[in-house]
Amino acid sequence: MGVAGLAVLGMTATLAGAQTVEVKEKPPLYRYVSYWMVPLAHWAELGKDNAADNQKVLAQALADGALVGYGDDENQVHAAEAFTHDNWWQASSIMGLMKVLEASHAGGGSSSPLLFSSTRHWDQIYISRFYNWKAGSWKGAYGYSGSYKLKPDAPDADDAIRMLSSFYVPVFEKMLADGIVVEYEIDREMIHTTDSRAQLHFSFVMPSAEGLDEFRASLGAALDENSLIGPAFGSMMVNFTPQADFVKVNATYK
Repeated sequence: MGVAGLAVLGMTATLAGAQTVEVKEKPPLYRYVSYWMVPLAHWAELGKDNAADNQKVLAQALADGALVGYGDDENQVHAAEAFTHDNWWQASSIMGLMKVLEASHAGGGSSSPLLFSSTRHWDQIYISRFYNWKAGSWKGAYGYSGSYKLKPDAPDADDAIRMLSSFYVPVFEKMLADGIVVEYEIDREMIHTTDSRAQLHFSFVMPSAEGLDEFRASLGAALDENSLIGPAFGSMMVNFTPQADFVKVNATYK
C-alpha cells in the first residue's frame, strides 16, 4: 500500500471517531467563474454593467432551464494580486455552462470597455456533488469561500471531499434550514495544471452581514463538538489556513 493509501486509512480512522453521518452525493453541479482585476475608478460602472448583462443573458438562461443559478461578486477584502470582481453561473451540465458562455460572448458581455480596463483576467470551472440552496434572489448579500491545497500524500480531491462531507454537510444543511446561509457547496477545481493537486473549495452565501457572525459561531460550535475533525482536515491540507475570499454578492437561484 502506498503513502496515499495509508493517508486514506488514517483519515477514515480519524473521522470514524468523530460524529459523522452518511451523506449521499448529488448529481454534479458545475460552476463557471470569470475573474477580473478592475481599477477602483471603474467599480461603480461595472456593477451597473453586471446588472444589465445578468438580465440580458443569465436571467433568460435561468428561465429556460439552462442554468440553476447565477450572480456576480465584488471582493471586499482582496490582496494586491487577487481578483476584484467575478461573474459566475451554475448548471447541471458542462453543456449548459458553455451555451451560456457562447451567448454571453455573442451578446457582447465579454467585450465591455470596462472589462478591457482589467489588468488581469482568468476563468475556472468547479464541480460539486455536495451543495444546496434556497430558491430566490439576493442583492447585496455576503459570500465567503476558502480554498485549500491538498498535500502530496493526501487522497485525491473527490475522495477527500466525500470523507469531509460526512461531517460538514449536516452542519451546512442546518445553517441553510436556520437561514444563516442561502447557498453552500463543497467543490474542487475541474481545470488545473498537470503538475498541481486540485484544490478543495468551501463556498457560502449569507443573506446579510449578520449572517457572517452567525456562520462563524455555528461552525465554531460544530467543530468544538467534534474535536477530531480539525486534525483530519489538517492531515490532508498543506496548511489549515485557506486562501479566503470575502465578497459582496448578487445571486439568483432557481
